[in-house]
Parts: sequence; C-alpha cells; structure tokens
Amino acid sequence: MNISGSNLPAMAGTGQSGEVMSAQLAKKQQKADGQAALALIESAGNTAPAKSTTATMGNNINVYV
Repeated sequence: MNISGSNLPAMAGTGQSGEVMSAQLAKKQQKADGQAALALIESAGNTAPAKSTTATMGNNINVYV
C-alpha cells in the first residue's frame, strides 16, 4: 500500500490554504445537496392530482342477512 501522498492535490503555501480548500469543497457539496433536494421536491410535486369525491359516495351500504 503506497501512502506517499503523491496522488494528493498540491496546496500552495502553508497554514490556512488547507482550511480554505476544505471550506470550498464543503460549500460545493452543500450546493450539490441543495440542488438534489430541490429536484426531489419538484419531482414529488409533479404527481397526478387526487380524484375528487362526490357527496353521495359511501351513502349506500349493501347489507345481506
């Protein structure tokens, strides 16, 4: 297993650059999550409307003795 770090992205400078990069990645992920949530909400709203019921529905009950 190679853990030399050669595949990691290079960060210019030291100190806060890592924190800035981490914050930028977190912001991108939050935007992607928000867009996915909005798409899910919009797709849920595109369902067919429920059938309207009439006032006489359920008034007759068939009872066999």
